Amino acid sequence: MQAHQTRYAHIVIDNDGVPHIAGTTMKVIELVLAQSTYGWSPAELHFQYPHLSLGQIHSALAFYWDHQEDLDQDIARRRQQIARSRQSTPSSPLLARLKPHG
Repeated sequence: MQAHQTRYAHIVIDNDGVPHIAGTTMKVIELVLAQSTYGWSPAELHFQYPHLSLGQIHSALAFYWDHQEDLDQDIARRRQQIARSRQSTPSSPLLARLKPHG
């Protein structure tokens, strides 16, 4: 993957235009979704993702807040893709057997 540097010390943009935390495979939106889903502080994110430095975490969060509209649109687009995929995928036989049991 060829990455393009940004003005954020720990953020690179891949060829598809997706921002990643440099030196990792983690996308900025993955970290943001963890924070928004669980309400985690940067310190808690560091505890949950010890392979990330606090500098990387803060850089990713700063990138998100500076590009919030674009990244929120990307998140919404990804959620729509998931919803379409779930609708078009037939239910598994196992799931059908488990549903009556709650």
